[in-house]
Amino acid sequence: MSAETPRAGHLLLRAPPFPGPAVSLAKAAALPNVENVAVDRLFAAMREARVGGTFWARPVDPAGLRLIVRARSVSEARLLRAGLEEAERNAAVWLLPARRAGHAEVEALGIRSVVFGGVDPWSLLQGDMQLLAHGDDEWAALAQIAGCRVQFLSPGTYGAPGMDGERLRRCVAYHLLAPCYRDPFTGKESDAEAIVAQLGHWRRIIDANRDIVAACGMAWWKRHEIARFLWSPHSRLRFFRSEGRAIAHAARRNGAVAIWPSRMSAAMVWQAETMGVPLVRVEDGFVRSVGLGSDLVPPSSVTVDRQGIHYDPNRASDLETMLAGADFAAPLLARAAQLRAAILAGRISKYGGTGEQALPHRQPGRRLLLVPGQVEDDMSVRLGGGGLSSNRELLRRARSLEPDAEIWFRPHPDVDAGHRKGAVSDADALNLADRVVRGGSMADLLDRVDAVHVLTSLTGFEALLRGRDVTCHGMPFYAGWGLTTDLMPAPERRGRRLTLDQLVAAVLILYPRYLDPVTRLPCEPETLIGRMAAGDATNRLGWVTRIRQLQGRLTKGSR
Repeated sequence: MSAETPRAGHLLLRAPPFPGPAVSLAKAAALPNVENVAVDRLFAAMREARVGGTFWARPVDPAGLRLIVRARSVSEARLLRAGLEEAERNAAVWLLPARRAGHAEVEALGIRSVVFGGVDPWSLLQGDMQLLAHGDDEWAALAQIAGCRVQFLSPGTYGAPGMDGERLRRCVAYHLLAPCYRDPFTGKESDAEAIVAQLGHWRRIIDANRDIVAACGMAWWKRHEIARFLWSPHSRLRFFRSEGRAIAHAARRNGAVAIWPSRMSAAMVWQAETMGVPLVRVEDGFVRSVGLGSDLVPPSSVTVDRQGIHYDPNRASDLETMLAGADFAAPLLARAAQLRAAILAGRISKYGGTGEQALPHRQPGRRLLLVPGQVEDDMSVRLGGGGLSSNRELLRRARSLEPDAEIWFRPHPDVDAGHRKGAVSDADALNLADRVVRGGSMADLLDRVDAVHVLTSLTGFEALLRGRDVTCHGMPFYAGWGLTTDLMPAPERRGRRLTLDQLVAAVLILYPRYLDPVTRLPCEPETLIGRMAAGDATNRLGWVTRIRQLQGRLTKGSR
C-alpha cells in the first residue's frame, strides 16, 4: 500500500467548485503525528458536518439500499454483478463514471439502481451500508470515517484486502493530517479541524440552496451577488422578470423561487401556493456593506427565509422561530460575545458614515435621546409599524414620552440622499427635537446617547449591542424578547426572554449569510467584520453608483 504524500487535487478535504478561481485549502504536506484522540475527534467532526470528498454533489436516496458498488467501468460492473447474490443485486446502487457511452449496456445488465457521475457520498454512507470499492477510491476512506463496512476490490491509497481496522484507520488519518492546510480567507496556516468546520459552513449553505432554481424581483444590479449567495453546483440560478414564468420554471424543476419581498405580489403568493412552489424570501442582511443600497451598492450580507421575513411580525419567520426555540450552546454564546466586541471595536454599523464630522456636545445633566428617521414606505414600517409611518409623528411621540430629555433626530441616509420617502424639514424637526444630526459615524452617535426611540429601525438593535436603552414604537425583530421597552403588544410567539448574546447569536451568526468582499466566497460574520474593520471592504464606486448619487442630489434639490 502506498504512503505517498496527498496531492492538492486528491485531498479528502477540499473546497466546492465555487464560481471563479479554484479554492486551494492546502499548500504542502508533511509527515503527520497521528494521535488516537485527535483522529477520533476529527472523524467525529467530519461525520457531524458531513464533509469530505464531493459533499456538494447531488444526493442519492438510500431507501431500500444496503450495498454501494463503485465500479470503474461498465465491463467491471458486469464482472462484479456476476459475483453477487440476487438479494445483494436488488439492494445495490451502482456508481459509475459520468460517460454517456455504456448507458444502454448497463441497462442490458438488468441493474436496478445506477447513478452516473458525481454523488454526495454522505447521502449514502450511513447506517449499516456496505461499500464495494478499490483501495485508491476516496469513498473507501469516507466509508471508514462514516463507520460503514468496506470490501476492497484491490489495494490502494486508503486500504487493501485483509488489513485490520486499526491499520485502515491510521491510513485514512494520515491522508487527512498530512496536508498543510491554509485558511481560504487569510492564507495563514490552518489545521484539519478548522477546515472541517469551514467546509461544514459551506455545506449548510449549499444544502439550503439545492432546490432554489429561480429568482424573481431581484434588482439587476444585485443579481451577480444574489447568484453567489444562492449558488448551487447542480444548476444555474435563473432570473425572471415575470412572476408567472419564474413559478412555472420552478414547478417544472420541482424547485423553489427566491423572491425579494417588496417586489412580490399577492397574486404570486396565490399562484405559488396553488402550484405547490415554495417561495424563499431574500432580503438585505444586518451588516450590509460599505455604501448605501439606494446608491446601488450590492449587499455583503443577506437573509434567506423560508417561513416569512424577519421584519414582518404578523407571521412566523425563520429568525423568530430560531429566537423562540433554539438551544444556544455555551460555545455559540461565547462566539456571539466576541463578535459583538469586534463590532464595537471596529465601529461597524449598517448605516455607515465616518467619524470625519464631529458630533455636537450634549447638554449637561439631561438624558440624551436619539430618534432615527426611517424610510416611511419601507416594508418594515408598513408591516411592523402598527399603523405609524410618519417620522414627524415618531418624534412627537418620543417628545411626549420623554419631555425632559434632549432629543437628537437623525434623518435616514437613503432619505437624506434623495432616494426615498420620509423627509422632515429641519424646521419641523426642530419643533420637537433639540438637534438634527446628519453625517458622521452612527457608531459614534450611539456611543454618545443614553437611549434611542425607534419605530422598526435596525438602529435599535445596534443600540442594544452598545448597552443603550431602546424603546420600540413598532415591532421590529429584536422587540418582544425582554430586551426592549415595547409600546406595541408582541406576538405570543415571542414569549421567551433572551439574553443579549442569545439575540446576537441568532441575528448575526445563525440567520444571515455573508460574502467575503475580497475572495467573494461565502464566509462567517467574523470574516466580513474583520474586513470592514481593517478597511478591506471599501466600496469601489462604479459608474452606476455615481449616476445614482447624482440623481439623488438632483431629486433632493428639487423639493
